[in-house]
Order: sequence, then C-alpha cells, then structure tokens
Amino acid sequence: MSRSCELTGKGVQSGNNVSHANNKTKRKFLPNLCNVTLISDALGQRYRLRVSAAALRSVEHRGGLDAFLLKASENELSMRARLLRRQIAKKTAAAAVAA
Repeated sequence: MSRSCELTGKGVQSGNNVSHANNKTKRKFLPNLCNVTLISDALGQRYRLRVSAAALRSVEHRGGLDAFLLKASENELSMRARLLRRQIAKKTAAAAVAA
C-alpha cells in the first residue's frame, strides 16, 4: 500500500536533515495517514479509507464525504475514491430528477 492519502493525493516528500555543521543527509517527510471509516449519506454506506489528518479536517469542513468528493477533482483522488465519487454523483442526480 502506498503512503499517500486516498482523498487528497498527499504523499511522501523528500528533503534534507541539516545539522548544525550544515551537513545534509536525505530524509523523507511522511504524511500523517489515519485509517478512518467515513459514512456516505447518499449511498447509506460506510467506507474505510486511508486519509491524511488534513484531509479529514477538510472533509468535516466541507460537510461530509459526499460534499468533499463531489467538489474534488478526479485526478487527485485514488481509483477507489473516483469510483465512490461517480456512484455518489449518479445517486444524487437520480434523486434530483425524482424530486
């Protein structure tokens, strides 16, 4: 499993440790990934995702998983999140036509 957020695409960054003597050694900056269960209101199901802490705050700020996925661009989402986004869009469009 890759070390990247399934919702925002945030991944591993590289950089340097710099000592007091200005010696530089390579290091990795890992994203703060959490295994969380998010609920889709439109589909009425729970989904386990590996999400960064920043993305989790963004999901809460935008009003839930459905609103976050519908507003996000497809190229930054994982394949699983893209599939979920399409299902939510299809379900909300069908609900809008029925109403």
